[in-house]
Amino acid sequence: MANTVSWRPRAGDIPTEPGVYRFIDERKRVLYVGKAKNLRARLSNYFAPLSTLHERTRRMVLSANTVEWTIVGNDFEALQLEYTWIKEFDPPFNVQYKDDKTYPYLAITMGDAVPRVLVTRNRSLPNARYFGPYSRAWAIRDTVDVMLKAFPMRSCSPSVYKRAEQTGRPCLLGDIGKCAAPCVGRVSLEDHKSIALDFASFMAGNDSRMIDSIRANMARAAEAQDYESAARYRDQIGALETALAKNQIVLDDDVDADFFGIDHDELAAAVQQFMVRGGRIRGVRGWVVDKELDVELSGLIESVLQNAYEDASPPREILVPALPDDSGPLEEWLAQRRGLGARVRLRVAQRGDKAALAETVAANAKNALKLYKSKRSGDFVARSQALADIQEALNMDEAPLRMECFDVSHLSGTNVVASMVVFEDGLPKKQHYRRFNISETTDDTDSIYQVVTRRLAYLVAGKSVPAGESVPAGSSAEEGTGEPSDTSKKFSYPPQLLVVDGGQPQVAAAQRALEESGVSGIQLAGIAKRLEEIWLPDSPYPVILPRNSDALFLIQRLRDEAHRFAIAHQRQRRSKDVASVLATVPGLGPARIKKLLQHFGSVARLRAASPEQIMEVPGVGKTTAEAIVASLRTPGLG
Repeated sequence: MANTVSWRPRAGDIPTEPGVYRFIDERKRVLYVGKAKNLRARLSNYFAPLSTLHERTRRMVLSANTVEWTIVGNDFEALQLEYTWIKEFDPPFNVQYKDDKTYPYLAITMGDAVPRVLVTRNRSLPNARYFGPYSRAWAIRDTVDVMLKAFPMRSCSPSVYKRAEQTGRPCLLGDIGKCAAPCVGRVSLEDHKSIALDFASFMAGNDSRMIDSIRANMARAAEAQDYESAARYRDQIGALETALAKNQIVLDDDVDADFFGIDHDELAAAVQQFMVRGGRIRGVRGWVVDKELDVELSGLIESVLQNAYEDASPPREILVPALPDDSGPLEEWLAQRRGLGARVRLRVAQRGDKAALAETVAANAKNALKLYKSKRSGDFVARSQALADIQEALNMDEAPLRMECFDVSHLSGTNVVASMVVFEDGLPKKQHYRRFNISETTDDTDSIYQVVTRRLAYLVAGKSVPAGESVPAGSSAEEGTGEPSDTSKKFSYPPQLLVVDGGQPQVAAAQRALEESGVSGIQLAGIAKRLEEIWLPDSPYPVILPRNSDALFLIQRLRDEAHRFAIAHQRQRRSKDVASVLATVPGLGPARIKKLLQHFGSVARLRAASPEQIMEVPGVGKTTAEAIVASLRTPGLG
């Protein structure tokens, strides 16, 4: 038996921050969820020699094939997230929290005629408002005891309340001022319910006024040298702060939002997406993409959002590290993805719980980029294995040392563009990237057919450089000259594998272009984003690569790079369309054009604006406003 499992992560790749970890088996089932103040120190215990592990721990480690972790701000947040994910995934190797003894909640039975506050583990009380869960039952009980001085509502059991009603004598809590004693009529039922509502409002808002009041009392007691009272106030503040501790992992129940964290350098970017539904994290998604040297964070965010919600419905609120420059149109696009006249708002979290959670997401993105670079950068063995696995999976005669991928991008059918990216030996060959403008097309499959046809023309002997391709800066290629340029010479080398972004329809369109060109010896494939499946021509079933394989990782990187490159070109075309038209208006320079676009938020709103509305922009007069309207409404510019 080996000393430990073969898939053990390197110790240097595991962060030392607090967090939550998950052991996962080959079927992507979560086997175990745990928390740690120091992830590296805790996880190293699982990778000790197998003979030294407890039998149950050894069985769990041998059943898993990977371990994932999520960084949080402190161990209290780690506990909350661990609790949430144990309930969410029901891991077979977890024992804690799986019986009826769960973490305690504070409940207020608003449905009762005389509401009651209690600490309970029962989540099925009818018409009750719940707060929590809390990590320490004693802390929330102490807090309730403190808060009953400010909100003296009923906290006694039904039997105690009924006995007080029958005898006409309140219990001890009524005598010491911690209950308004509705049982003996000291307050009406309506007034008592109002007290209960105030109590619930306090809990919902995590109001700090009570802490400030107790802290003032503590200071006065200390000044009067009443140290016993000051110590009691100190303990009360500690209990209150413990129970009401700000928690980044659990937000208000009505919070439905996605949090994005991005950490990037000049070559790559790591993205983390936390999906919060009903105030709790319901999913975590992360990916890494390569990027061009000149892509700034604002532009990267737009590409990330378009990729994230291409096949998914966005929530009402999306929190990002920085607002993209094209935020107005992007919000409109996201709203269309959501449908039914909904609105999607992009925000940068500034303060409070959301800002704290945004910092947590950013920390996970930073760790993901570090892990990605340590695993993938310069890993020749992994790349070689990925190419060999692709060769075997697609039944190719040789490894795909050169791969090309095509993707199409458009905005509601306008500004249709396509991209071609090249990987050689598993690495991007950015000087061979190409962008295509598509003037007329019927759909995505027709666009794929046109683009692949134009690319394959480079491989046909004696053909000139096809018109319409975007040539890299510094290239001497001249479109349509009939002379073989340096650019065309580069593309006389055929790829072993040609990939299109899409499923069977896109592959069929590319296959038609390949057959019509007469070029042979190129393997064609498509990658469908829904299940990351590989489609081959004339095959009724897809090729399924292992989800964690280097082969799928390499094809995903290829596809994502093509997607990013196409979106970047499409965004550039979209901004230049209106900017170039506005630049022809006398009196409008780059600064005023930027102010116009910022003021209206989108090109559609600017086109629909009246001269009077345009004149609201500082520096734009009546004559200029009328000229803007005339230029933007000229037929053929839509």
